Amino acid sequence: MAWELLFKSDMGLLSLFVIVFTTGMSVWYARYFSKKMKEESQQQK
Repeated sequence: MAWELLFKSDMGLLSLFVIVFTTGMSVWYARYFSKKMKEESQQQK
C-alpha cells in the first residue's frame, strides 16, 4: 500500500521527486567540492 501511494498519488510523486532531486544535488555538490579542493591543492604546490 505504501508503494502504491508513493507512485500513484500526486503527493507521493512530489515526494519521490524531492527525494531524488535532493540525493542528486548532494552527489553533485560532493563531486564539485572535491574537484575544487583538488584544484586548489595543486595550485598551492
